[in-house]
Amino acid sequence: MSQRIAFTAIIVPDYDEAIKYYTEKLNFKLIEDTDLGNGKRWVLVSPRSDDSSCLLLARAVNSDQEFFIGNQSGGRVFLFLQTTDFWKDYQEMKVNGVIFLESPRIESYGLVVVFQDLYGNKWDLLQFSNNKN
Repeated sequence: MSQRIAFTAIIVPDYDEAIKYYTEKLNFKLIEDTDLGNGKRWVLVSPRSDDSSCLLLARAVNSDQEFFIGNQSGGRVFLFLQTTDFWKDYQEMKVNGVIFLESPRIESYGLVVVFQDLYGNKWDLLQFSNNKN
């Protein structure tokens, strides 16, 4: 049997606001936006170079879900955006208004910087050293 994680869901308050952020600020592409009825949509976005790792933008439908918007991992880095051109992507994201929580740093595995998305979820932008995937 062959398995993979198909999607990672991000709880958002509004589909269109989330699509705009991920496509305009992080330069992701909209893979799918299908109306499922009753205000529910199937919305997938992904980095431009990788259709196989998509985020499912899931609109919160009650106060329990709304509570976790922006804090799906208890304040830890939640998602890792790998790049092959760290400085280009970092500068582009800064110009686009992405909020960085620290200065870029060199670690044993490569270059990394923590940023937060529109809702406060923490991400790593990282470029692995040549000996990593």
